[in-house]
Amino acid sequence: MRQRRKGRVPQTTSGGALTRRSVLQGMGVGLAATVLPSRFVFAADPISPVMNTLSNYMSDAGARALPPDVVEKAKHHILDTFAAMLSGSELPPGRAAFSFAADYDTDRTATIVGSHMTAGAPEAALINGMLAQADETDDSHEFSQSHPGCATVPAALAAGEQFGIDGAHFLRAVTLGYDVGPRVTMSFGAIDFRNNSHKSTHAIAGVFGAAAAAGCAASLSAQQMRWLLDYTAQQSSGIGAWTRDGQHIEKAFVFAGMTARSGTTAALLVHAGFNGIDDIFSGADNYFQAYAPNAKPEMLIEKLGERYEITRTNIKKWTVGSPIQAPLDAMYNIFQRRPVKAGDVKEVVIRLSQTEANTVDNREMPDISLQHMAAVMLIDGTASFAAAHDRTRMTDPAVLAQKAKIRLVRSDELQKLEPDRVAIVDITLNDGTVLTDRVDAVRGTYTNPMTREEVVQKARDLVDPILGKAACTKFIDTMLDIDKVKNVRDLRSVLQKA
Repeated sequence: MRQRRKGRVPQTTSGGALTRRSVLQGMGVGLAATVLPSRFVFAADPISPVMNTLSNYMSDAGARALPPDVVEKAKHHILDTFAAMLSGSELPPGRAAFSFAADYDTDRTATIVGSHMTAGAPEAALINGMLAQADETDDSHEFSQSHPGCATVPAALAAGEQFGIDGAHFLRAVTLGYDVGPRVTMSFGAIDFRNNSHKSTHAIAGVFGAAAAAGCAASLSAQQMRWLLDYTAQQSSGIGAWTRDGQHIEKAFVFAGMTARSGTTAALLVHAGFNGIDDIFSGADNYFQAYAPNAKPEMLIEKLGERYEITRTNIKKWTVGSPIQAPLDAMYNIFQRRPVKAGDVKEVVIRLSQTEANTVDNREMPDISLQHMAAVMLIDGTASFAAAHDRTRMTDPAVLAQKAKIRLVRSDELQKLEPDRVAIVDITLNDGTVLTDRVDAVRGTYTNPMTREEVVQKARDLVDPILGKAACTKFIDTMLDIDKVKNVRDLRSVLQKA
């Protein structure tokens, strides 16, 4: 059993008597002032208007009522993210996370979704984050190049359970996470930063979103929120090498596990009494100088309280990588207009932007391989969660025969439209007929959102096999009434297996 260490805080000496220690300390301060460059001489820096506005907004978020449409959208994303965790519990990243959890399950503080285990808040946030990003079905935010839910929701749950908040507070904490995290990488110029820095926008936005959500759950003051952002900035990390991960385990860690843990940790440190720099976003050696010198910090508060980023976050209709969503939509649209049998198809040409194509071109995992999923769509007429995660079908001769018909074309024209994910699909039949569809707004994106019924149906597809039909219905009903839950600790009964 893991033992908790009882920390001892050393007592300071009082009175005016000089001691050898106090003299040496005084000499050290004097020596530092003469040796260190001027930028290392510590002084209280003024708080910038951006930090002042942001920290006050963050501290008030837990008690601030949200517009009804924002509440409804937040419920969709909370349901969708928890459904992703449950479905991810049986995938390799989930199994790896559960193996890690075994060393921490004596702590009863926080729920580990899809299991019978619990852990401390930081560990539970890490594990649940891994689950949420395990199956490529979690939400995404184009403007920031991030996946907000997989980091924000686990952090809000872990901190919320630690502090015993109610469901309305939890919903507001989640919404705040979506507002803060994505705005950080948006201020960087997300796409250019992603392409040129070798750093991961997903990790950076994720950690700030998780920290904001956890800080809101902890009911931190404006001053504490400034320190929270400081400790979050110090933990900001993640590099683009995750794209080379062939098993999705490192990717799940970078996008969600690491970020949810670090954000939760930042909140708990500050709540425990840690202080720090009052404005990590301005002054000497600030965060923007270190990460994105050409950033626009004012974007951190652009339309804050007017434009809720959770309403601009996409929910995936198909449980596959984001760049595959539009091609599958296009093929599905064609099949709705004219039923097509796989044997009648001569060729399928799919046009994507260069960036999107690079992400999903013949990848080794089924749910992020465009050619494989297009072949599955030809055969099945749809693309279920089970099909998207069935590795055995990647070597099925029937699928390989259809995959040989798929041709991916990289389009400079579509590249110019990013962050919009546009696809053009041409299906040529054996008789020469060409069936075409262009998707400019993928189903589930903010300009073409899924209905509540569609989000619920997706959740059923993901959760029924894990919890069973009756428990799945209770889970869905609870999430759609999350603002009526008296204590988020009560969610454990619908998030874990019986």
